[in-house]
Amino acid sequence: MQATIDRDAGLSELVKLDTARALASGLGFTEGPVWVAADNCLLFTDIPNNRIYRWRPDGDGLEVYREPSRNANGLTLDRAGRLLACEHSGRQVTRATYGEPETTLVARFDGRRFNSPNDIVEHSSGAIYFTDPTYGLADLYGAQKELPFQGVYRLAPDGAVTCVERGFTQPNGLVFSPDERYLYIGDSADRFVKRFAVEPDGSLSTGEIFVDMRDYQQPGAPDGMRVDTSGRLWTTGRGGVWVVEPSGALLGILCLPELPANIAFGGAGNATIFLPSRTSVFAVDTLVQGVIVGPR
Repeated sequence: MQATIDRDAGLSELVKLDTARALASGLGFTEGPVWVAADNCLLFTDIPNNRIYRWRPDGDGLEVYREPSRNANGLTLDRAGRLLACEHSGRQVTRATYGEPETTLVARFDGRRFNSPNDIVEHSSGAIYFTDPTYGLADLYGAQKELPFQGVYRLAPDGAVTCVERGFTQPNGLVFSPDERYLYIGDSADRFVKRFAVEPDGSLSTGEIFVDMRDYQQPGAPDGMRVDTSGRLWTTGRGGVWVVEPSGALLGILCLPELPANIAFGGAGNATIFLPSRTSVFAVDTLVQGVIVGPR
């Protein structure tokens, strides 16, 4: 398969284009990748087919890790190695010891059901942040929207839930900077990524636009994102994967045969990017190391 770079301002020095390869195809809509180092595998979701899949570098095809998944979207691992999942039809966030059944972690805010939790990250404090757009509601027959906004939430280690941001149209992917001073959050309706300073109490400062895709006339929108150890933001978006320096300078856009919806670092040295891309999953080796998700 072929991968190319648009607007190259240094991205070609960070990725090995000739290693681009397809790991799976013929799926529904792939999302939510997370690398599980303890099991040397990739987990990712197929939202319409109601499954979480597992792919192993030395395996033969895909395994079904969880079915039904309640149309899970974003996945991550917490510091204890437990799998956290945002569920569209479940309208909740679940947690499970790896390989074991899941339990509900949080499903309501102020007594009202979430819209459809989408993507999720964990802070080193143990607090969990997740986004809650309305995308999953459109797929649920008869589902009623109960919250009057699309929020970003913080679940504290003691179980307290706060809405840390409610100014987005459709909040989607999110990721901390390596030092956790900042939280990046994408709005897939308004097509920009905002950067928020993380306050000592876990709240967020007023955000500023960090990546603006509105004038780039290609299909796609900000969605899943990760950072590398040098602080570069790798976010799926219009045309492909945007790689942006901490200064905000765009290094280029990685373009693949299908538009990526999400991204995860993993593999040997945490230096491969895995890219669920509509009906397929691709991988490309890099010359950088991603920030580890899960146990350190």
